[in-house]
Amino acid sequence: VFILGFPGVVLSHELLNQSATMQASATNGVVSGFKQDVIGQDIVQTDAPVAHGNSGGPAIGADGKLVGVTWSVTLSARGDIVQGFNFLIPARDVLKFLQGTEVTKPGESPFNAVWIAGIEALFAQRFSTAVSRFAEADRVLPNLPDVKRALREAEFGVKNPPPQPFPWAWIALGVTFVSAGGFGGLWGRKWWKNRYRILPAQMIGFIERGLSPILVDARSKNDYETSPLKLPSSVRLDPDEAQAGRINLDADPKQMIVVYCTSPEEQTSERVAAILRQRGFHNVRILKGGLGGWTNARLPVETKAHLSAVGLEIYKNLTLGDVERRHLKAGEYVCHEGDPGQEAFIIHSGVIEIRRHINGADKVLARLGEGELVGEMALFRKAPRSTDMVAAIDSELLVLPYERLEWLIRNRPQLTLEILKRLSELVVSTDSQRTPAREAS
Repeated sequence: VFILGFPGVVLSHELLNQSATMQASATNGVVSGFKQDVIGQDIVQTDAPVAHGNSGGPAIGADGKLVGVTWSVTLSARGDIVQGFNFLIPARDVLKFLQGTEVTKPGESPFNAVWIAGIEALFAQRFSTAVSRFAEADRVLPNLPDVKRALREAEFGVKNPPPQPFPWAWIALGVTFVSAGGFGGLWGRKWWKNRYRILPAQMIGFIERGLSPILVDARSKNDYETSPLKLPSSVRLDPDEAQAGRINLDADPKQMIVVYCTSPEEQTSERVAAILRQRGFHNVRILKGGLGGWTNARLPVETKAHLSAVGLEIYKNLTLGDVERRHLKAGEYVCHEGDPGQEAFIIHSGVIEIRRHINGADKVLARLGEGELVGEMALFRKAPRSTDMVAAIDSELLVLPYERLEWLIRNRPQLTLEILKRLSELVVSTDSQRTPAREAS
């Protein structure tokens, strides 16, 4: 316990000035026992030093709570104070004594309120607030040494503020909130963008569950005409026709509709899907990745015409409609023998004849039709063209630069396998044509 008071030995000490009468002394010790006086009243024994003049002074515990008030000291037979045997009246008995008196709120006073507020502000280094509170406390009880000392300390803090540590915690918290807000915004936009999109695997799941979604081919006119591929049983809806309000879909408004295209980020599908919702179709989804996503997932497709295996694999990867298209009239040359080989071709429509000048006359070595790959041998060999290529009828070719064909071969294993099969068949066919000639010789 800590005992506060104004012991007479301090007040009358010849070496102390008058300020001793204004500043309490504080002694401390332990509770050494619980006793009763001669009339049976509980008292607390302590070894905290006290003397005449301490009577009525508060005794405070280590937690700051009032334990009791100083009551008496022990005197020897000669009248000297015997330290270590001092007594306190318990605080609860003091409260009982005050009941019925004018003291209704013991421990509360105008001074205590502002003094405590000043101490809390000082410890929190809010020095300006502490100065105003201590100044107010000095006006309530003037010239208390503790108040004066605390006021000087607060004023010094105002004039010489301590260095503030770098606010790492606030910076980290701010960065966390900003990051969370940024990622949350990105996630929200991504969710909003993809809320109607489904993956090809989800599409297969809908079909297996018997939902029978209607597939709508919403590719642009150019993309639709460029690629002979489409999703199985899909229905064609030109996006320009949909924009004009000409929508001929034989479907219940509640039936699931899945729209696909070949535009970047399914932009065309998104536009057509919005139009369909406006027209009363409630369950409209967008195939994520479009036709390219479907073919990359190795799911079955339908062709609008017969295609070779090589042509089918190439068309699966030419669904953006961004390839060069070359139109040829009947009899027009694609290239001549000896020309540099810088590009291959897919026959989109028509027939191309492979010719070579032999013994003064042009001989047709092969006739290739729609969906066939031509001109790739010169690219593989990095050599000039070995034959002429001529359009037998009006034809249209899709141009494949060497870089694009090489990328397809490196990244599409099925296409590479089909080209190897075709080259193997060509080698076998060439050998079979040469064998009779060698035997005859």
